[in-house]
Amino acid sequence: MIISLRGRWALVLGVSSGIGRATALALAAAGVNVAGVHFDTKAAAEGVPALIGELRGHGVRAEFFNVNAASAATRAELCPVLADLTGDAGLHVVLHSLAFGSLLPYLPRSGIAGTIVKRQLDMTLDVMAHSLVYWIQDLRGAGLLRGGAKVFAMTSAGASQALPGYGAVSAAKAALEAHVRQLACELAGHRIAVNALRAGVTLTPALRRIPGHAEFADPRTTGNPAGRLTRPEDVAEAVVLLSGTDSAWLTGNVIGVDGGELVAAGRAWNTGGEPTS
Repeated sequence: MIISLRGRWALVLGVSSGIGRATALALAAAGVNVAGVHFDTKAAAEGVPALIGELRGHGVRAEFFNVNAASAATRAELCPVLADLTGDAGLHVVLHSLAFGSLLPYLPRSGIAGTIVKRQLDMTLDVMAHSLVYWIQDLRGAGLLRGGAKVFAMTSAGASQALPGYGAVSAAKAALEAHVRQLACELAGHRIAVNALRAGVTLTPALRRIPGHAEFADPRTTGNPAGRLTRPEDVAEAVVLLSGTDSAWLTGNVIGVDGGELVAAGRAWNTGGEPTS
């Protein structure tokens, strides 16, 4: 059944930039109140008030928290706050869009200072994968996830690829997809859907930190048949679309939001028209 999103609540982890930011804006435009978690330094957080103002300009509530989303203390602190904010409704949407991890190689590499160590590998897996499980455990325990709720986690084609400096993140994305499958099965009886969204190559701040990103982020080399890269707004549109139903039957999937990039398998396509906007 198609439902109205107006007046519902979303929790966006990683709200201040990239896909998290775009999704918060798209949800707000659909009438969804947004609770956002971000972890920024004072300088990096300067744009956050403007984002909050833009969200509230849609007539919704927007409450942000500049805290470490991967911390158990943060979850313990925020769950009661979220319960107060959402009241009897709870959360209808949860987006896990945390992109913080090590981009060091496993073995020595020319031009790169250092190799990854246990602390960095553990941190990458914990932030980008395991924190999804811990958030869902705590949100469910606090009664904030009920029938019809939608949980989305951001993955990438890198979960099954080897890219320079991407080893730890690739491992985290693979683990994240496994967590999505497990959570989907355990929550199916409660009518809560859990899916991973696999965005195509998207120019986000996280992508720009990957060594050599300019080469594989070139629209001419991705092989995207649409003739352009994925944009954060493309993913945001998918979240809004998938959230606008009371059904929980679409669950446990890795859903491609990439304009056909992965199925094109890196081959050059000439569709005979101009690149799509």
